[in-house]
Amino acid sequence: MEVMMTNTVERVEVVLPGKVEPEGLQFHRGPVPAPAAGQVVVAMEATGVSFAEQQMRRGRYYDQPPFPFVPGYDLVGTVLAVGEGVSTALLGKRVAALTKTGGWASHVALTAADVVEVPDGVSPVDAETAVVNGITAWQMLHRKARVRAGQTVLVHGANGGVGSILVQLALAAGAQVIGTASTRHHDALRAQGVTPIDYRSGNVPARVRALAPGGVEAVFDHVGGDGILASWRLLAPGGTLVSYGSAATRDDEGSGSWPVLKLLGRVWVWNALPNGRRAYFFNVWAGRAYAKGRFRARLRSDLTQVFTALQHGDITAKVAAEIPLARAAEAMRLAESGTVAGKVVLVP
Repeated sequence: MEVMMTNTVERVEVVLPGKVEPEGLQFHRGPVPAPAAGQVVVAMEATGVSFAEQQMRRGRYYDQPPFPFVPGYDLVGTVLAVGEGVSTALLGKRVAALTKTGGWASHVALTAADVVEVPDGVSPVDAETAVVNGITAWQMLHRKARVRAGQTVLVHGANGGVGSILVQLALAAGAQVIGTASTRHHDALRAQGVTPIDYRSGNVPARVRALAPGGVEAVFDHVGGDGILASWRLLAPGGTLVSYGSAATRDDEGSGSWPVLKLLGRVWVWNALPNGRRAYFFNVWAGRAYAKGRFRARLRSDLTQVFTALQHGDITAKVAAEIPLARAAEAMRLAESGTVAGKVVLVP
């Protein structure tokens, strides 16, 4: 038996109908879904525009569903209804969830085991900036690279959604941080304690070598493409490269899988070399298919850590803009412009 807090008349969702420009996004209206057994229905309060949606509208995200579908990689909202087998204590709670798709809607049905409570004092918009970006940053830093105090790390895109959280978490861990970004973001990065490098300068590896002659202990690279070779070569003995995207190929034509497969091939070869360095291609969904219980437990633990860091001020939400769901095209254009620092957030 489902339990509802209130009656809501209508659900609004943004649909990606195919390979379209942002203005080709469509809006559909319909009834608010009823929760099935084991589900909750969440009234969305904030959902993000991430690199994944930018790739999906080009048909280049490596495991996106067939068109048409509702995009939206993550969301934060209030539990409006619970299905059979779900505690009514969740009603009215603010929760967050990784969704991969489906978040760009006013109401979303989710498996109750997949939602994580947002602590008191953290706003939905601030929490939203730390869901996929925060869990990605946390797991790359602490589960893959295992960065420790006194180490030096290189963060590409230090002003971006994931990069800005990576920077703060690395600093909180006691690491020295070198960050690439356009020059307009350098003063803000310096104020945080980051040594900035202009990624357009054409001599990023030389600049990093001047700052860390022996190499860096970790590189976090969302760019991919041929530049990944430079990231690998900048590692100190025993260092770790974590690749988590292929921004360099965003506007390419053809298969969206090929850049990922190429990266995976390089990672396999590098890890076979007897030099003590390691490389990973980070996928936030790794393990979900074959170890769902462990995946959920790890996600809950790590996202709770991220929210606690946000609550305590160890990390600060970087909100580039709050834009109503009805202006999703504008939000996507802004996110793709390369002119913003932090995350573009859609609100009801």
